[in-house]
Amino acid sequence: MTSTQTSPLSFLKGHGTENDFVIVPDADNAVDLPADVVARLCDRRAGIGGDGLLHVVRSAAHPEARPMADEAEWFMDYRNADGSVAEMCGNGVRVFARYLEHAGHVTAGEVAVATRGGVKRVHLDKDGSVTVSMGRALLPEDGVTVTVEGRSWPARNVNMGNPHAVAFVESLDHAGNLLTEPPYAPAGVYPEGVNIEFVADRGPRHVAMRVHERGAAETRSCGTGACAVAVAAARRDGVDPAESGTPVTYTVDVLGGTLIITEHPDGEIEMTGPAVIVAEGVIDPAWLTPARSA
Repeated sequence: MTSTQTSPLSFLKGHGTENDFVIVPDADNAVDLPADVVARLCDRRAGIGGDGLLHVVRSAAHPEARPMADEAEWFMDYRNADGSVAEMCGNGVRVFARYLEHAGHVTAGEVAVATRGGVKRVHLDKDGSVTVSMGRALLPEDGVTVTVEGRSWPARNVNMGNPHAVAFVESLDHAGNLLTEPPYAPAGVYPEGVNIEFVADRGPRHVAMRVHERGAAETRSCGTGACAVAVAAARRDGVDPAESGTPVTYTVDVLGGTLIITEHPDGEIEMTGPAVIVAEGVIDPAWLTPARSA
């Protein structure tokens, strides 16, 4: 990677159920994106603004993705809004695939995307929706207790390639403002932090959620979180497709829209929802200089 950016930096802006991202195309992995630069780009007042950043790189050009290059041409080098690296982002991978179509790298149909959480299979539907095969959920037995404003709830530990703690509440208002990470214990269950979902029932196999995303505070949507919520809700409801042999589908309302989550008997989880590219432009490299020299 280059140590400085001397030419205008191209970017796009996209969102999936209002979980929004700065997209930086960089096929050859030539753009330097340290944490402070990512944070500046994602800043909603002083930068472009986003819940995270999608660094678009050919798998063969990125050391973390080279082992996946035979399966997936493109690697989603995902960063949280604070600049930290993350394993996966479900809404992000849908927007990533939409960008690949927008840029002419792929056409509607099946697309493979490499992520730090493994290769994800994506289907770009002609109606504008995007379906992602999110892999299988892991359900570690060790959970936590989450506390907000004097109320506490047990939270189910679900791993979707990134860690989640799912708490069922009577009202989403009980989650508080989610500007800071809700306290949880024991902290050692999540040594690298966790995404925390608060979930309320809306009807049969229909729930609503709010989420505090690790490294980004509350977001309008979280794809891996919606998957974790659907799995946790199914187990709470006594449903396990591996035992019944029948897929189970949950509708998950997020602040920015609705996601449809289906868990299959083999454990594979599919997520369907919209993904939109809304703008593109360039950034003056001089704007990035203060972050690099600070």
